Order: sequence, then structure tokens, then C-alpha cells
Amino acid sequence: MFEAIGRLGPYLEGIRWRWVGGLLSAMLAGVVALSIPQVIQHLVNSVLHPGGSAADVWGAVAIMTGLGIAEGLLIFLRRFFILPPAAGVENRARVHLFRQLQRLPVSFHDSWPSGQLLSRSVGDLSLLRRWIAFGTVMFVVSLVTIAIGMVLLFSSSWILGLIYLAGAVPIMWRSFYFRNDFRAVSRLSQDQAGDLATTVEESVHGIRVLKAFGRGGEALEGFRGQADTLRGTEVRKAAVLSQFIALIVALPETVIGLALATGIYLVATGDLTVGALAAFFATAAVLSGPVESVGQLMGMSLSAKTAIDRHLEVLDSPVLIDDPVSADRKHPVDGARGGLTFEGVSFRYPDADAGSEPLLRDVTLELQPGETLALVGLTGSGKSTLVQLVPRLYDATSGRVLVDGVDVRDYNLSELRRKVSIAFEDATLFSDSIRNNVLLGAPAEVVGENADPQAAQELLDVALETSQAQFTYSMPEGVDTQIGEEGLSLSGGQRQRIALARAIAASPEILVLDDPLSALDVRTEEDVTQRLRTVLSGTTTLIVAHRPSTVALADRVAVLQSGRIIDVGTHAELLARSAPYRFIISSFEEDKSIESVMDSGVITGTMPVVPPGEEQERGDQP
Repeated sequence: MFEAIGRLGPYLEGIRWRWVGGLLSAMLAGVVALSIPQVIQHLVNSVLHPGGSAADVWGAVAIMTGLGIAEGLLIFLRRFFILPPAAGVENRARVHLFRQLQRLPVSFHDSWPSGQLLSRSVGDLSLLRRWIAFGTVMFVVSLVTIAIGMVLLFSSSWILGLIYLAGAVPIMWRSFYFRNDFRAVSRLSQDQAGDLATTVEESVHGIRVLKAFGRGGEALEGFRGQADTLRGTEVRKAAVLSQFIALIVALPETVIGLALATGIYLVATGDLTVGALAAFFATAAVLSGPVESVGQLMGMSLSAKTAIDRHLEVLDSPVLIDDPVSADRKHPVDGARGGLTFEGVSFRYPDADAGSEPLLRDVTLELQPGETLALVGLTGSGKSTLVQLVPRLYDATSGRVLVDGVDVRDYNLSELRRKVSIAFEDATLFSDSIRNNVLLGAPAEVVGENADPQAAQELLDVALETSQAQFTYSMPEGVDTQIGEEGLSLSGGQRQRIALARAIAASPEILVLDDPLSALDVRTEEDVTQRLRTVLSGTTTLIVAHRPSTVALADRVAVLQSGRIIDVGTHAELLARSAPYRFIISSFEEDKSIESVMDSGVITGTMPVVPPGEEQERGDQP
């Protein structure tokens, strides 16, 4: 536990002294509460007897009232000292976790369910905040209060003190087993909650599919099964905790009953004063709260330990793709802009078996600055994987990827990703305005703090025009319209065009297009591609193509088969000499989507008007 707390050191900056202040306030509040029984003892022994002074009674009342006010003030100070910085600890931990998630490679996110990461960044850290603000302080205060209370009990009567202490031995023995049992079930509960969050997220994102296929009932049954499993774990967790709490509540109460009988006997024999007996039971009443809370606080501490461990699992995950050591950095030759080379590149996914065949094998390919090269191949040939090596979403297992003659691993990631922009087939948009989505990767001089708004607007206009996304201007608030989560309120073609505009607005030296136009009709795709060649005439473009129209517009074409480049040439050259290329081209299907039909004007009512008389003439034709 202490090792885990030590790992939280960076989050605790600025809280230590305030935590100590809160701890001292809470401990003083406990001492004040324990002082009240001593006043009662004095009141019973010295005041409440024949001939006692009324002034002494009122004096005792005033003292007890003052102690009560002081206790309330100290409890307020405890919260004042600890609650704000505890919230700061949660915030710093959450920001640090998010920063780590940004640094971790794509392979990490491929293997981790998003619900597990969500539960770690929200639920676990909220538990950590509550534990720091309440659990740590009250656990220490409870132990100190019990220790001081035991001293006071022994000072009242060592015989009664021994009876009360005897009840603590079974509790200490049970605590050892409780810790192990509760920690295991607490970890299981938190992991199952993460899995349940993953299911909810997947169902919400896939709600259209579930509705379209009428699988809502099956999804509900699956969710109910997971929820029932989590409920069972939570019930088992509550049972473990309740058994321990039952012990630490029932045993002291039983002991107090024995102490009462013994105390009455001692008073009767004159070995104990009535005031001392009253003070003993008043002190025992004060101790009942800390004694009963020890079990809950111990359970809370064990849950917090599990939350810290889950948090550290993410922080300790290796960052496999990071900036190079400055001393080892190499820089591109002056004037080089947009050259891209693959030298003997092989790739195997990090989670693949060490002896498995690489997905890419000895890929060698060179793109000249400003050249457009189409990468074609059948499904599963490795096209998407190859293009993701350029911005270092993955690193090559062997070989090198060079940008302007420098290995991409020698670039700072921010510098490399300013040079390289990528648009994916699966367009991901964020819950923000269209403007901010498009300008997400724009140069700092355009969107930075001191940027020129006019320059940003011009860049936005060019990007939207190039990607044929002018439809955004006709939306309710134009380019300031807020997009819903992942842009699911837009059509697939609209999302792809906005995502392509985002890649264009980055003003890259190398543009990587992983089939980002698959949802567009052939005519729109041709317009976008022609516009790209004009606007980004000096930009090197590597495009994964699935249509003959795209391939025909490229300067050269590379054929990828089973992870190898088997041929490179122009479209005409490959048609003439490459049987595999002819087979791939023949497997491409022309676009038959509804968008193609709508764009042609058949449905939208923009069909060319047929002159009178010609309509009848055409209608008579077979």
C-alpha cells in the first residue's frame, strides 16, 4: 500500500501540508470529543451531589457547549484543508492518465477495451479522491482516537479497560483475512465494471446496427448477463464487508454489556466511583463510531489500493513509439521536401507470435517529392498497415521508412506529423464544430494564439472546396455547426469529405490517403482527386486505391500482394505487363451507391429538362 501511495507523489504536490492541517484538525476534533466524558465524570463526582452548586452545573454545561462548538469548527477546518486539494489530485491524475493515453502506441489501444480505460479515468480516480479527502484522514484519526480512548478507559478502570481490550483481539485476527478477501473481490468488481462500460459504449456506438438487424433484445440479454455478474460480485463484496463490520460492531457491544455488569459490581464494592463509570461508558460511546468505521475505512483503503494499481497499469505500459534522444537525431537535407522511401520494410503486429509470418515483407518503394502514387492490392494484402508506418502509428519491425532521407524514428513525433498528414477510410470526427474539426491539424501560425483569423478562414475555405465539402456552409450554423459524437448525424460521404478537408488543412508535405473516398460516387471522387492535384501540386501523395478512376489519376501505381511489392509502373504499363494487376483492376467495382444516383440528379429533381415533343419521342423508343 505504501509503495502504491509513493507512486502518487507527483500528484500530491501542494497537498501535503494541507493534508497535515486537515489531519491535525480531525485529530483535535477527536480529542475534543473524548474530553466531553471527562467533563461528565467531573460533573457526576463533584457537582451532582447534595449541596452542589448550580453555578458549577452551568459551568460544566458551558464547557461542554464550548467543546461541542470547537469540535464542529475543527471538522469544518478538516474539510476546508483537504477537499479542494484532493480534487486537485484527482484532476492531475486524470490529466496525467490522458496524456499517457495520447503517448501510448496504437497497438496498446488495439488491445485495451475502451470501457476499461474509461472506468480507470473516471470511476477509479473519483474513488481515489474520496479516499484521499476522507479515507486516509479518518482512518488515521480513528486509530489514534481508539488508542487515546483506550488510555482513558484504563484510567477510569483497568479492569473494565482489559475487558474492552479483549474484544479487540478477534477483530485484529479477522482483519488479516478480511484484507485479502476484500482486495480480491474489489479488483474483480472494478474490472467487471470496466467490461460493462465497454459493452455500453459499443452498444451506443452501434445502435444503428442493432436496430437495423433487430438485435436489441439479444444485446439486452448479453448486457443483463454482464450486469447480473457484476451485481453478484458487488453482493459478494458487500457480504465480505458486512461480515467484518458485524464482528466489529457486535463484539464491542457485547463487551460493553460485560463491562456494565462488572462496573456496577465495582461501584457497589466501592472500587469505582459513579463518575468514573459514567466516564467509561461515555468514552466507549465516543469510541463506537471510530471502531465501527474502521471496517468501512479499511474496505475503502483496499478499494483505493486496487484503483491505484489499475491506474498504474496504464502508466506503466511501455511507450514504444516516442521522440528520439536529441543526441541521436538526424535532420533532413536543406531543401528536401516530401521525399518518401520504404527500404526493406517488414512488419509484424506487436501482439503477434514471434514465429509468425510478417504481414509486410521486404517492402522497397520510393516516392519522389510531389509524386502521386496509388497503392493497390486485394483485401488483406497489407495496404493500410503500410501507410500507417509513415506517420509512425506503428514502427516497422525491420527496415526503414525515410522522409526526406531521414528515418522517421529520428524525427520528433510532432515534427514528423506536421510533415505527414493522413486521412482514413473510417472517418472519425469529434464532438466539436466543423471548423475546429477541419482545422485540427492546421499549422500553428494559422490557428495558434497569434494567428490571423483571415488566414485561418482562407485555409478552411480551400480545404472544404478541395474535398467537395461545401455542403457544410448550408448547415444550420454553417461551419460553426456542432457535430454530434463521431459525426454519426452525417452521412458516410459527408464524414469522409470533412476528414479529408482536415488532412488537407494540415498543409502537409506528404499526404497519405487510406481510401478516404470510398463513400463517394465516382464523379465526386474524380473532382476531389483533380482538385487535390491542383491545390497540393507540390505535395507527395500516397493513396490506397480501390477504384480504377483513382488509379488512373496517379503518376505511378504500386501493386502489393501478400505483403510484398510485386510491381511498380504507370497504369498503362501495368495493364500491359502485369496479370496480377489486371486481376486486381477487374475486381474493382464501379460505384453504385445512392449518393452517386442523387448526385447525378435522378432523385433530387435536377435532371435536365427534356424539350417538348422529345419526351414523347423517347417514350416511344423500346
